[in-house]
Amino acid sequence: MSYVILTDSNCDLSPEMIKKWDIEILPMPFYVDGKQYMGYPDEREMKISDFYKYQREGKEAKTAAPNPADFVEKAEQYLKDGKDVLYIAFSSGLSCTYLNANMAASELMEKYPERKFLTVDSLCASMGQGLLVILACEKRKEGLSIEENAKWVEDNKLNICHWFTVNDLFHLKRGGRISATSAILGSALGIKPVLHVDNEGHLIPVSKVRGRKQSLDSLVKMMEEKVTSEKSGYVFISHGDCIEDAEYVKKQIKDKLGFKNFYINFIGTSIGTHSGAGTVALFFVGSQR
Repeated sequence: MSYVILTDSNCDLSPEMIKKWDIEILPMPFYVDGKQYMGYPDEREMKISDFYKYQREGKEAKTAAPNPADFVEKAEQYLKDGKDVLYIAFSSGLSCTYLNANMAASELMEKYPERKFLTVDSLCASMGQGLLVILACEKRKEGLSIEENAKWVEDNKLNICHWFTVNDLFHLKRGGRISATSAILGSALGIKPVLHVDNEGHLIPVSKVRGRKQSLDSLVKMMEEKVTSEKSGYVFISHGDCIEDAEYVKKQIKDKLGFKNFYINFIGTSIGTHSGAGTVALFFVGSQR
């Protein structure tokens, strides 16, 4: 392989998907009740179902970003083996992960001037990031060089559409997305917000609907309006421990739009800390975010 494609565990890809596309993963740290864990895709330190169980029980979860030394340690193993690295980062609008990767890249390029460590800010999150990474892996398979692929990712990242709905407004309140008053009133009225990741990589509330089913249907409606990929294209759905709702969205898309190539996985700990159990997210290639 001419170069390594590296991303972080915020891509929310399963171990099977990671193996299939030959992706390297940097795990993201997170904390539950003050104890640090690493977000390995194989759940070796904490099962994702347990994470949501603890969250429902009211245990405090927090997130953190890898520091530059973590990137140096991870990337150096490939560089010293004669391989170049393309790192596709979690959105800079949600984390300092991309900034820390660039600090590491500067250090490593001084040490390995004959190698390349390129970084791209995906401006994506969860399986939207995962979708962009997999598309980059396909481009690598087609023969794009590391520089060509980095440019392709940069040129196409804003076509990765992200649409979310959450079940618990108080997680958005804790993250500063909505006020305490909005959370209390919205919960009492059964209001479910619909959010997306915008062109700056921020998670932004877009609309409000009443009831869970309507909020899930609204995700499908947004795909109907914005999707541009062929019916054979990928549709990714991630969920906060609510697989039945994810399967409902999948069925609606199959029935209404004819897509068949679906991948469903958990929302990982970094996004799940802020969105909460019951979140459903839909990702696809569209005309614009």
